[in-house]
Amino acid sequence: MIYGYCRVSTDKQNIERQVRNILKAFPDAVIRQETYTGTKTEGRKMFEYLLKIVKTGDTIVFDSVSRMSRNAETGFQIYQKLFDKGVELVFLKEPHINTATYKKALSNNIELTGTKTDIILRAVNEYLMELAKEQIMLAFEQSEKEVADLHQRTKEGIETARRKGKQIGRPFGVKVTTKKSIKAKQDILKFSKDFRGSLSDVDCIRMIGIARNTYYKYKRELKEES
Repeated sequence: MIYGYCRVSTDKQNIERQVRNILKAFPDAVIRQETYTGTKTEGRKMFEYLLKIVKTGDTIVFDSVSRMSRNAETGFQIYQKLFDKGVELVFLKEPHINTATYKKALSNNIELTGTKTDIILRAVNEYLMELAKEQIMLAFEQSEKEVADLHQRTKEGIETARRKGKQIGRPFGVKVTTKKSIKAKQDILKFSKDFRGSLSDVDCIRMIGIARNTYYKYKRELKEES
């Protein structure tokens, strides 16, 4: 089975480019996609589900290494785990770290001769393996650096705008109403024991599927509106 994994950080970003790129290279790929911000893989429900269902011989295709992980250490750990499991990984923008390339580097060991020369040959083989690992790690580190650079530029841009007297973010007390917030508040009214339901906060949060802070924010606003 070939899976294509696509991810964007916000609903405003277009995920179609990733989908298009993957299907162009692998027309039969089953696309799994989600919206999730942050560098951690925990909480990415679709990706976590994908990691559970893939088996030996399956393939996961990413548009780029950043779609898999923007944390170097975590990304490499997942890569190694999937490689050991026999899952093929394909990165369209970084083909030099595809598992097929890594596998080739590991299988191209120079044959030993049974002589003292083997001391040198073993060292060469180990060097080739470490070099392959280093290339993979560098790709994830570059992805992590791009995120850090973006955050720094954003922080500097906000500070520059603030110094010029521009309003940063929403004025205090201003509420933004969206379809999602309306639906979430309707569910809170329906299910929460503090309103018309019978569920505790924990169960309500789990059923509605929103962040804890968001839940309590909406709950507070509902009480203020009543």
